[in-house]
Amino acid sequence: MFHRKEKTAPISPERALYLRQTKRRRFFINLTRVGILAALFGLWEIAGNLGWIDSFIMSQPSRILKSLTNLYENGDLLRHIGISCLETIVGFLLGTIIGTLIATALWWSSFLSRVMEPYLVILNALPKVALGPIFIVWVGAGPKAIIIMTLAISLIVTIMEVLNGFMATEEEKIKLMRVYGANKLQIFTKAVLPSNFITIINSLKINVGLSWVGVIMGEFLVSKAGVGYLIVYGSQVFKMDLVMTSVLLLAVAAALMYQVVLLLERKIIKNKV
Repeated sequence: MFHRKEKTAPISPERALYLRQTKRRRFFINLTRVGILAALFGLWEIAGNLGWIDSFIMSQPSRILKSLTNLYENGDLLRHIGISCLETIVGFLLGTIIGTLIATALWWSSFLSRVMEPYLVILNALPKVALGPIFIVWVGAGPKAIIIMTLAISLIVTIMEVLNGFMATEEEKIKLMRVYGANKLQIFTKAVLPSNFITIINSLKINVGLSWVGVIMGEFLVSKAGVGYLIVYGSQVFKMDLVMTSVLLLAVAAALMYQVVLLLERKIIKNKV
């Protein structure tokens, strides 16, 4: 049985012009970004070659490339990146899921929300790095301590971000649902949660950076592998090329993880439209 193909509506000239301009603008924005990055690396390399900077202290792109090649040839590159990425993803997902669940519980019970409000503020202001040694004593040195450090840094921010979004849901919409007899679960699943998908995505964006901060700080304290370990080891033996290489690896990994969140955001927005 043959199905007739649906004809798509023709695009108006104005719409076509707008799409071309948008595409051209996006291309030039990306080109400018790449150009700025290339110029910075080029200037860095030239400054090292001409002696404007001490390449032993500040390194330079060619030395970083050599250090990166050595890590790959020794089989250490993928191992260290893989360990840090795994710890970050686990901490990132746990922080987002647990934070959203706690925010849901606080929205559900106004009494609980009022009780917990000052504690959330205090915990958010508390320097989490100071708790690192405590976590190590509690759970031991290893990935568990690193993941808990990541949770300590990202969890409270997620709770407060998502809870504020839940509380800011249109009151008129909630009142209308109550008039038609909707219970609290229906209000949450049909109004509050769908209205805050973007808020949850924004918390994911924040958690990308916070999760990496937690993992790196945890690896500074207890890890024997990972990007944070490479940074600490390189600084201890004064291999600044290794330190700068690790920092660039960290930047690339965080940027890629952020792009994944952006793709998720675009997909959600597209589905909503």
